[in-house]
Amino acid sequence: MDEPLPIQQGADSAPAYDHYPEPGLRALITAGLILTTLMTSIDSTIANTVLPQIRASVSASQDEILWVLTSFILASTVVTPAIGWLERRFGRRNLLLFALVGFTAASMLCGIAQSIIEMVFFRVLQGATAAVFVPLSQAILLDINPPKDHARAMSMWGMGAVMGPILGPILGGFLTEHLNWRWVFFINIPLALVGFLLLAATLPKRTHRDAAKFDGFGFITLLIALVGMQMLLDRGPGAEWFSSAEIWIYAAVSLMGAHVFFVHIFTSARPIIHPSILADRNYLLASVMILFIGVLMFAGMAVLPTLMQQLLDYPVLTAGLTQASRGVGTFISMYLVGQLVGRLDNRLIILTGVGLTGLSYYLMSGFSLDMDQSPIVISGLFQGLGLGLVFIPLMTIAFTTIAPNLRTEAASFFTLIRNIGSSLGISMVGALQIYNSKIVSSHMMEYATPDNPNVIASLPPGMDLTTAPGQAMMEGIIARQSAMLAYVDSFHLLFVMSILIIPLLLFLRTRRPSDA
Repeated sequence: MDEPLPIQQGADSAPAYDHYPEPGLRALITAGLILTTLMTSIDSTIANTVLPQIRASVSASQDEILWVLTSFILASTVVTPAIGWLERRFGRRNLLLFALVGFTAASMLCGIAQSIIEMVFFRVLQGATAAVFVPLSQAILLDINPPKDHARAMSMWGMGAVMGPILGPILGGFLTEHLNWRWVFFINIPLALVGFLLLAATLPKRTHRDAAKFDGFGFITLLIALVGMQMLLDRGPGAEWFSSAEIWIYAAVSLMGAHVFFVHIFTSARPIIHPSILADRNYLLASVMILFIGVLMFAGMAVLPTLMQQLLDYPVLTAGLTQASRGVGTFISMYLVGQLVGRLDNRLIILTGVGLTGLSYYLMSGFSLDMDQSPIVISGLFQGLGLGLVFIPLMTIAFTTIAPNLRTEAASFFTLIRNIGSSLGISMVGALQIYNSKIVSSHMMEYATPDNPNVIASLPPGMDLTTAPGQAMMEGIIARQSAMLAYVDSFHLLFVMSILIIPLLLFLRTRRPSDA
């Protein structure tokens, strides 16, 4: 097109296209949005693969290294509620381009970090700038496509976005094995450059500036609630949980912030999140489900690289290739969703997806130190298939009855809820891993004595528990076994969680989108 697409502006409305772009321009915009989202998804999965290498390089403890993951998600979560106001204030084009520049700079800083403090700080910057990519991409795609094409457009975007879980582990393993773990962050630079050029050339420029006041009080109360919650989860294992006054303080701060936030948004004239969004039944139920899906999506993925590299002795590239089956499954299911949405009840598709996800964690609860790669590949494939079947139908149901001028806010809050679930999942599994492995190890040590005939009969030839080398060898065996049992317990818990969310589907209502 020769001129930028006209934009309609209202005092309280987000930008909206007067008419749908021609197919060529629509394809270019979609490609740019897919690329930026792909970059974010690669970055969230590529770091998982190299956590052991980062931990060794920056001298971090087992619980500290998880901050590399949770700091990114928490920063993204905190910024997400402000995206609606930022969009109205600066425009989608300016906001996306600024975020791309900031994300690239933060990625470079992560690549040169020398300590865990620097790494976490730069990951916070990276997560804060990456926050805008997913909700703005969703809102723009809904605006440039007619309602009858929404599910197909979201499926195409989702297929591109889930290439991250396929490429991320493989790229992470390859770059770390042949170059250095720092290149997993430097790889963002060329992707960001291409995405910047595409979106700068295709997105319309803002012709009107909305001077709506930012709800700073609502933002601060939400920030207090989220930071308090994250500090409770991250510091809990090391501080012996609620036996410490520090943890009680974090819990009180988080609950107080959450209470004030929800009271504020339902009583303020123009809160950071419009109350009509939360009053929508479908959207509210879908948000509860996406919270649990966020837990299921990231919890297992966060601990698998450590399990494979430290307990099963996989090289980093092998660990990355093994995890790629999860992304392959998601890619396949995203394609299938594009064909099934509109033909089958969305709730049936979501049920199938949740069931497959539960099956994957059931299979993972059978992991052992003697297994080969097959159980990891098969369970990862089922998990990818399941999660891919859930996201698009659930988003379609969530946004069915949301007003167009509130789409960006709704998409932002939906992403915020999913990020909270992701952060909860990572912290929860990390804490359980430390706690359960200590308990199991303690129980095993009680029976691993030289006078226990059952233990003596199972010892390898030449191993003597009455000698220091024999005792050291036994401690190593117990440490590996207790760590694996702790992983198995976490996977079993995630299996139970996937089953418990199924009844929520009974309360969702579907409505076939208009063909307009």
